[in-house]
Amino acid sequence: MNLIEKFLQDHKVLILDGAMATELEGKGLDLNDALWSAKVLTERPDVIEQVHYEYFQAGADCAMTASYQATIEGFLQKGYSLSQAEKFISDSVSIAVKARDRFWQDPENRKGRPYPLIVAAVGPYGAYLADGSEYRGDYDISEQELMDFHRRRMQLLLEAGADILACETVPCLFEAQAMAKVVGEFDGALCWVSFSCNSESTICDGTSIAVCAAAMDVFPQVAAVGINCTPPHLLPSLIREVRTASQKPVAVYPNSGEVYDPITKTWKGTSEDGGFALASKTWYEAGARLIGGCCRTTPADIAQVYSWVKDLR
Repeated sequence: MNLIEKFLQDHKVLILDGAMATELEGKGLDLNDALWSAKVLTERPDVIEQVHYEYFQAGADCAMTASYQATIEGFLQKGYSLSQAEKFISDSVSIAVKARDRFWQDPENRKGRPYPLIVAAVGPYGAYLADGSEYRGDYDISEQELMDFHRRRMQLLLEAGADILACETVPCLFEAQAMAKVVGEFDGALCWVSFSCNSESTICDGTSIAVCAAAMDVFPQVAAVGINCTPPHLLPSLIREVRTASQKPVAVYPNSGEVYDPITKTWKGTSEDGGFALASKTWYEAGARLIGGCCRTTPADIAQVYSWVKDLR
């Protein structure tokens, strides 16, 4: 039984946190940069720690590190040295651990709560390109090059103490398989693989989510299959599609319902109606067991998930 299976056996649902970048911007930080939220690792790690802490307060069972867009190549392009780049990536885990320790040291916070996990976010190659291709998956690169791109970052995150890797917002099966293979190189390492989707049955490059889920089922190091950075109304169908093809737990952490324009780097539209509590219950009823939020979601949304999960437990 792996870490995720054991957690779900004991607690029924693993509550993920919500958006990091949204909260950082809300605290007045400028993320208009190719490094995006990873920029803050170099400038204000204290603010990242506070965001983690606020998600724990809201009811999150894990902290997802600010490493989604933290890559060695990205830091090098900004003029940092290799040693600095590696330290920033490792620091993303240390910051989350510090927030967890601060939260857990208060006995009041422990009541009815499982010991929180540290989940290291690993964005796709397209996130490093910062051109919106994590929503298309059309970058021209070989599997070996993809594996080489992801390997050192994964190693640093695991060595820094991450409990599990979140290979997330993956737009194509090709990259998902490459990422899973790299995780398998590290003894005992686990990940979940979460796809960005553009319809009720397909991931962003047009591949069936069921085909992707079946492909992930063969990797023992993949502890869950997920959907993230996707409009909430698509989730019930996508969850059912995953469950027809895979025996693994299903993770869901959608956007707020607003639509991201990768050209202007702005959000348009409004959040979907109905409230996060009601929507997240429907995802649970469809079969999701890891539930949280992605872009434009907040601690208030995670508190809504906690409001019904605590009763379920």
